[in-house]
Amino acid sequence: MANTPQAKKRARQNDQARAHNASLRSMARTYLKKVVSAIATGDALAAKAAYDVAIPVIDRIADKGIIHKNKAARHKSRLNAQIKALATA
Repeated sequence: MANTPQAKKRARQNDQARAHNASLRSMARTYLKKVVSAIATGDALAAKAAYDVAIPVIDRIADKGIIHKNKAARHKSRLNAQIKALATA
């Protein structure tokens, strides 16, 4: 338990930041799931549209350090490959 005033303040700030980061992480996961579900339906245009909406969100949370930049790149690469495979099929 925090004893000093500054430790109490840091504890409050950490709780607030954790809640905010969790919200952003959840939002990003939701956008990723929308792309995955669009790919699952087999509609290449809908999947591409969902992908185009998700990319800025993923980049933004990676820039803020909420997810690692390599994880963001991995998600984008794999989703894009699946969309391209869907479009050629």
